[in-house]
Amino acid sequence: MKNNIYKRRKELKLTQLELAEKAKVTRQTINAIENNKYDPTLRLAIRIAKIVGVPVEELFEDDE
Repeated sequence: MKNNIYKRRKELKLTQLELAEKAKVTRQTINAIENNKYDPTLRLAIRIAKIVGVPVEELFEDDE
């Protein structure tokens, strides 16, 4: 699953740590998601989408 978290996070001038703290996960989790090494749970995907202010469908794309 591809995602646009890095792009949106940079637009908002958030660090990985700041986003992680808001999402209640570790910075390493955000890094792994951004680098497509980890697919977040639906709950976490929705939480991140709300934090960065876009619909979850805009933040995550199926890469199949």
